[in-house]
Amino acid sequence: MIALISFDGPVWRLIPEALVATPCEPAKAPEGRFHHSGQIAAYASLTAEGAHVAIKRYIEDGVKRELVSVWLKADRVADQRGNKLASIVWQDMRATGALSPTWAWSDAARELGAQAMLYSSRSRPDLDHVVVFDPRCLTTVG
Repeated sequence: MIALISFDGPVWRLIPEALVATPCEPAKAPEGRFHHSGQIAAYASLTAEGAHVAIKRYIEDGVKRELVSVWLKADRVADQRGNKLASIVWQDMRATGALSPTWAWSDAARELGAQAMLYSSRSRPDLDHVVVFDPRCLTTVG
C-alpha cells in the first residue's frame, strides 16, 4: 500500500542554464525514471546535495547547469522512501527495450491521485528525491 502524505517546503533542481527562467517546468525527455508515454514529471531533490547526486549520471553531457530552489506544496504525495525497487538503475534495462520497472511505482501513485512521489536516492539512501506529477504544485522561490 502506498502512503499519501502532504509536503510543504523547498526542493532543489539542477537544471540547464537555458531553463533557469522556468525552474518549475517538467522534464523535456519523453521518458525517465518515473514518466513515460507523454506523462508529466518534474524531478527534484529535498536537498541541494541530493540534486548533485541525482544528476551525477548525466553531468558529463557538456550541458551547463544551475542549482535552483523551488517550493513544493502538495496535499497528496506518495511516500516511497526506503523502497529499493523504486530506486534501481532503470536506464540499462530500458536500453534493452524492456519497460522500466520503476514506472509501475509512479503509475500506481498517479492512479491514487498523487501530485508527487518521494523516493530514496539509489546511490545515497540517506538522501531523498521527489518527482512532481502536477507542476502546478511548484512555485519559484525568491
